[in-house]
Amino acid sequence: MIAPPSIAVAAAPSLAQPGCQAFCGNVSIPYPFGIGSNNCYLDHNYTITCDQSFNPPKPYLTSLRLEVLAVSLTNQKITINNPVVKGCGNSPSVGTSKSLEGTPFVFSGRYNKFMVSGCGNATLDLDGIVMAGCSSRCNHDSAGQGKGCFGINCCETTTPFVLDRYNVSVTVSTQGDCVSGFLVDKNWIEEYSIFDSRYFAENIGLVPVVLRWTLQKVDFPSCIGNYTTLPFPENTLITTWSCQCRWNEDGNPYLANGCQGVGISTGALFLIIGIFWLYKIVLRIKNKKRKEKFFKRNGGLLLQQQTSVDQGSSDKTHFSAKELEKATDNFNENRILGRGGQGTVYKGMLTDGRIVAVKKSKIVDKSQLEQFINEVVILSQLNHRNVVKLLGCCLETEVPLLVYEFISNGTLFKHIHDQSKEFPLSWEMRLRIATDVAGALAYLHSSTSIPIYHRDIKSTNILLDDKYRAKVADFGTSRSIAIDQTHLTTLVKGTFGYVDPEYFQSSQFTEKSDVYSFGVVLVELLTGKKPISMTRTGEQRSLATHFLLSEEENRLFEIFDPRVLNEGTKEELMAVANLARRCLNLSGKNRPTMKEVASELEGIGMSNKKSSTVQTNFQELGCTSGAESVVLSYGNSTSMELNLYSSTTSSSDGQPLLRNCV
Repeated sequence: MIAPPSIAVAAAPSLAQPGCQAFCGNVSIPYPFGIGSNNCYLDHNYTITCDQSFNPPKPYLTSLRLEVLAVSLTNQKITINNPVVKGCGNSPSVGTSKSLEGTPFVFSGRYNKFMVSGCGNATLDLDGIVMAGCSSRCNHDSAGQGKGCFGINCCETTTPFVLDRYNVSVTVSTQGDCVSGFLVDKNWIEEYSIFDSRYFAENIGLVPVVLRWTLQKVDFPSCIGNYTTLPFPENTLITTWSCQCRWNEDGNPYLANGCQGVGISTGALFLIIGIFWLYKIVLRIKNKKRKEKFFKRNGGLLLQQQTSVDQGSSDKTHFSAKELEKATDNFNENRILGRGGQGTVYKGMLTDGRIVAVKKSKIVDKSQLEQFINEVVILSQLNHRNVVKLLGCCLETEVPLLVYEFISNGTLFKHIHDQSKEFPLSWEMRLRIATDVAGALAYLHSSTSIPIYHRDIKSTNILLDDKYRAKVADFGTSRSIAIDQTHLTTLVKGTFGYVDPEYFQSSQFTEKSDVYSFGVVLVELLTGKKPISMTRTGEQRSLATHFLLSEEENRLFEIFDPRVLNEGTKEELMAVANLARRCLNLSGKNRPTMKEVASELEGIGMSNKKSSTVQTNFQELGCTSGAESVVLSYGNSTSMELNLYSSTTSSSDGQPLLRNCV
């Protein structure tokens, strides 16, 4: 008789300090956390109190007085029960702060997201600066049940990479209803069997939230030769010291002799190798079927039909998952170019040597996949020197991957607000960039077979190539419409400071909404100021409002960028400021079209070239009580300015841009 192969496995090592309590109820408490005497935990921040009044007992993080749900040594994370911020009809607006300052813990952007449940809106801010937020609209006819949040009865958004403190403010939009805003563990909320948003808003007081915890080398000098210093995966400057057991060991590496080996016999080794190869074969088959499933679900067959009609429409429309994984080094963190609300962008190199930007989306509304495929085909056919080229997509993954041409010189936002001393943006360059962007938007609005609205024009979505020519990027929220349509009704999307107030109120996006956003970019180029600034007070936190009010108060020249004042002529600055003001008109019908904007900017640029030998310095305007006034008239109008903070009514009838200088 042949004896079966045997496996000799050491008893599972304890994860707590010897002589200390290893569990509280069903929760394992590994060192550096501990229950009991001082030697059971690293320091007071890691003290756990086991409340025996519950059945089973519940562990609490003593320093924060929060219930502990799980502790992971591998990922250095601890899951706690965190209160939600709730407002109801009798308390329509509520705010609550949470701070981890002075502790080794931070709120993780990788493992958490910000959600709003019920009827209203909520924001998450850091020292008054809004970091995340969304608005949830009520629909009492809907059951409000499901696993996705797309703006009806609930909404969700991403958060910054790490936070050590934050404030959540909620506002109820419908009398008699409730709204709650909260950080929540992504995995927990996705596995929540039935998410009834209205019930959730009214009855749920605590939700799981993931904290990361950091360690320093001095905390564990005994872990010699087995430690690594790792950056946080959230791609911040925070680093944490991590101790690891060897590949053939198990246990708690933060304890002296905490790692124990697992011994196996020769027969068991062959058995394990055989199982491993069988697993690899099964996994390969499973992955192939999964890719085929994703390809069909993501509209791959429709894409093949669309591209077969016009095979010369792009160099390549479809990329394989393997090709893009290789191009981005398996989506290595070091290849990240940027993160946004729509997804993460990676730098990659294709097998033919082309450098590309690969956008990995965070979420896709499955009900709009057919529209998504149609737009991929349309955008891949766009051919304009000032529009970032969409090379194609990959549909073999859970969410589609988009492949764009790579633009080397970064965003316009970076060049305006973090100017290089060696090569700052001159007025001539700013005027050319504005003309480039206007031309691109005019092309999208009126020169394509189907008009395309960008819906998120901002300086971070304008890229500069190696010659500092502008290219409009990030069509994650763009929509194409039929020729006979004049607007698009959607949930409000966009970026604070750039969103058209008319669109914000009506949810109807028109081509003039892109014009408003472009007007904000024009003001950025003129002033060098950010679209939202906490250094300004009240309604003037909005750059658009600040610009218009400065004009009304005869202070417009005071907010212009000094370089613009030094290099631009009086006539050019007046013309561009006039154009920006018309773009920011609160009534969309009174704004110019992008075609008109592009034409005016081209004209200003031509006059700039003709008059380059006779420059009029803006600082030599002769600032006296009788200074020349330039009238910027756009008709008799009275408008209500709607921004994030307050509203102001302004009336203009041929008012001068500059009346006097002080």
